[in-house]
Amino acid sequence: MSADTIEGPDGRLRCFWAGREPETAYHDTEWGFPTTDDTSLFERVCLEGFQSGLSWRTILMKRENFRAAFAGFDVEKVARYTDADVTRLLDDAGIIRHRGKIEAAVNNAQRAVELIDEFGSLESYFWGYAPADDHVPNSMTTSPESVAMSKDLKKRGWRFVGPTTMFALMQATGIVNDHAYECVIRDEVAAALRQRL
Repeated sequence: MSADTIEGPDGRLRCFWAGREPETAYHDTEWGFPTTDDTSLFERVCLEGFQSGLSWRTILMKRENFRAAFAGFDVEKVARYTDADVTRLLDDAGIIRHRGKIEAAVNNAQRAVELIDEFGSLESYFWGYAPADDHVPNSMTTSPESVAMSKDLKKRGWRFVGPTTMFALMQATGIVNDHAYECVIRDEVAAALRQRL
């Protein structure tokens, strides 16, 4: 066992951060697996933005509340949110009540509609930043691709999409496979990525 992994109650090695629920279930069933539909990609962008400065555990514990508050992360619906919706969300104790992050989610939905119009889907845009070579898991918090993606998204008017947040998105959605080499899930993710191709 390396410092990159932790032994779970089932005796299997997982990435070090997945030692308890709900992180273990998220790690084993979602994190790093290819995410390709617009709704799921938009949800991940929003949740990564809301996570900025907070623990991922906090976000996972509130995830169903976020889904209810943001219309299941339906891009078209969130893009039509008004100032009244922002006020409603600021009063919702079930989510992170940070005005800047809430306004960013609405703004980013509007920008996502534009990306979909231009690229056909969010998948076409985000997966266009997949590294050309096999990504080696390490302790990086950014990559050249996440820096480039962040720069382009900011130019397009997106918010809460810094290079570290975009690298976390790439990890979460399988654009890079950042599971530790000893992690029991790494090979499953690699197989899922091969099927996507």
